[in-house]
Amino acid sequence: MTALDLFWHLAGFAAVPLLFGVLSAGAVRCLWRRRWGSRPFWPAVGWSAFVALAVALAGLVLTGRDGALHTYGAMVLACSALLAWRLRGG
Repeated sequence: MTALDLFWHLAGFAAVPLLFGVLSAGAVRCLWRRRWGSRPFWPAVGWSAFVALAVALAGLVLTGRDGALHTYGAMVLACSALLAWRLRGG
């Protein structure tokens, strides 16, 4: 495997958690406009993407494969818990 192949493998692995971080923070921003309105958007995206990437890495280590369905379910739960905690003022 060349360095370019490794880069594309890592980029493909990180693309789903990063996209999920953007989509989950955007959904929270749209659904709870009044409560989230004064808070900045990009830190929420960063924290959501970080948590989603950590869950994806944990799923890869625990199952030995990328893209397992229960890993995506854990990603949804982890990002939801994080954003709910941040919405409450944590």
